[in-house]
Amino acid sequence: MDSKICRIGIIGAGRIGKLHAQNLKNHLPQFKLVGIADPQIDTSWAQQLAIPLVTKQVEDLLFHQDIDALLIASPSDQHLVQIAAASESGKAIFCEKPIGLNEADIKAVLATVKNNRTLLQLGFNRRFDPSFAHLQNEVARGAIGSSQILKITSRDPACPSSAYCATSGGMFMDMSIHDFDMAAFIMQSEVVEVYASGAVLINPDFAALNDVDTAIIQLRFANGALGVIDNSRQAVYGYDQRIEVFGSKGMLLADNQLQHSVSLHIQSVTTAANPEYFFLERYQQAYIAELKAFHSAWQSNSASPVSGEAGLKALQIAQAANESLAKKMPVSLL
Repeated sequence: MDSKICRIGIIGAGRIGKLHAQNLKNHLPQFKLVGIADPQIDTSWAQQLAIPLVTKQVEDLLFHQDIDALLIASPSDQHLVQIAAASESGKAIFCEKPIGLNEADIKAVLATVKNNRTLLQLGFNRRFDPSFAHLQNEVARGAIGSSQILKITSRDPACPSSAYCATSGGMFMDMSIHDFDMAAFIMQSEVVEVYASGAVLINPDFAALNDVDTAIIQLRFANGALGVIDNSRQAVYGYDQRIEVFGSKGMLLADNQLQHSVSLHIQSVTTAANPEYFFLERYQQAYIAELKAFHSAWQSNSASPVSGEAGLKALQIAQAANESLAKKMPVSLL
């Protein structure tokens, strides 16, 4: 089947919005980037990409008759309102995580999406990373027998700004939520219990936001398997992203992607490169792959590869982690 061009607009021109815009223009010919909206739009940047419509008003995209789909990359607390509006205007939706910050509101919006039969894909891009996707496939085909232990390491190279954190929903909602989604995706089993420990060890400003910058999260899955996630807002050596699954027949390991593959071996020391610096470099292939999957679902009118329900489940785990941190005890999701 010939590829049909999807005319798309972007809401939000921050770091992730700009990344998607550049990928759409440079790597994804199955899309036509019609417009981008942001109250503080960088017009010179948009002009360099030759984006036809550059506006400060989201409504200019929501009601644009020549736009088939909207990519929502706005602040987290705006996602639900914009998803609902885009669904009511008949547009397919790709939305960055999290889907929202309130469970009841998410369920209401998902009902709107279902009633309108809207394609909604969540931006859990790590599912589309070649290494992580291969690891999940190996788990699913039984390469290591029954999975027993999952270990996820996810550490950012530098803390985000206090202004960003003030609207992000906190570490578990903003950062760990990727890991919660990956845990369920890899193990193909529901998380039924969460026990989270956290601390402010890097930036004292997080305490004023009632947030943490360092965490260990233990998971128990419905199939009996166990998981552990370790998160840090500051790994000085780079973007530390590793996954290990241990099973009855062996182990799978997806290691870091390094800045280069050359290692030095001399008498006194052996050295290797640091991991890629941050998500823009580390997950570039995944960002392109997830939009290819979105286009495929849109063109074939098929189910979303990452549904809104997946976003709701990840948020429920994040809520349980917040509750566990506050109560200093495990929290059940049953």
